Amino acid sequence: MVLQRDLNDKPVPPHRKAAPTASAVARAEAALRAHGVEPVGPHADSEVDLVLVLGGDGTILRASEVARERDVPLLGVNTGHVGFLAEADPDAVEQVVAELVSGAYTVETRMTITVEVRTPDGTVSRDWALNEAALEKRDRARMLEVAVGVDGQAVSSFGCDGLIMSTPTGSTAYAFSSGGPVIWPEVEALLLVPLAAHALFTRPLVVGPDSCLEVVIQNSGFGGAEVWCDGRRCLQAPTGSRIRVTRADRPVRLARLNTAPFSSRLVRKFDLPVQGWRAASPEEAEPQGEDR
Repeated sequence: MVLQRDLNDKPVPPHRKAAPTASAVARAEAALRAHGVEPVGPHADSEVDLVLVLGGDGTILRASEVARERDVPLLGVNTGHVGFLAEADPDAVEQVVAELVSGAYTVETRMTITVEVRTPDGTVSRDWALNEAALEKRDRARMLEVAVGVDGQAVSSFGCDGLIMSTPTGSTAYAFSSGGPVIWPEVEALLLVPLAAHALFTRPLVVGPDSCLEVVIQNSGFGGAEVWCDGRRCLQAPTGSRIRVTRADRPVRLARLNTAPFSSRLVRKFDLPVQGWRAASPEEAEPQGEDR
């Protein structure tokens, strides 16, 4: 299945117009057919072996909904801005297709979270996220008053602009920009990051994968609050709501074409300064794999 950026994935950076994506999609489809593979679109009813995504991280998050539902791996080709979840650049589309068809890839399992919101009237709504569930206020002039608990034990209460409850995958996204730590993807954990909190004990929390993060909204001002799952799906959370975040049963599977460590991807995507690094031996100085 070939899935590409569309109007739902705006804003598109000025230097990344739609034309490069359309060109990469055409090349990918041509390469697949040349290998005897018939590409299909995201709404196809036929059986699918893998989802090939051309776009940025927003497009990959949209594609994760399709791949997770079908229980197949996905691979991203970055035609967006950062593309932290992407595996390759558009110039390598033909090589990517060749490696996929030959089976020269591994599959990495990424944990997801289940998000449950129980409102004061007893209504329960649920969703899931690969990156994070973000609690945000709708009344911009007031703070949210929340009480936070872990595994049924109260931990703290404070006023804030919001909360981010994240997976390790999401630790390099919204949670990272809000001061949260980077968690390596093979570490199974849940992360909670307060946004502009008005209290002393408001550092990010990292808890075990089988823990339950709970948030009670004590006051949300006049506009109420909402929980955004991966910035795509919204759950309403008025004052008095209780939010529970736990590890989901169904993960998202990412196809990988190289063996470069996560640290290599981190350095490349964030353009981190590494000039002071000195390997202990010439062998350790050798690259561990190309990070496209």
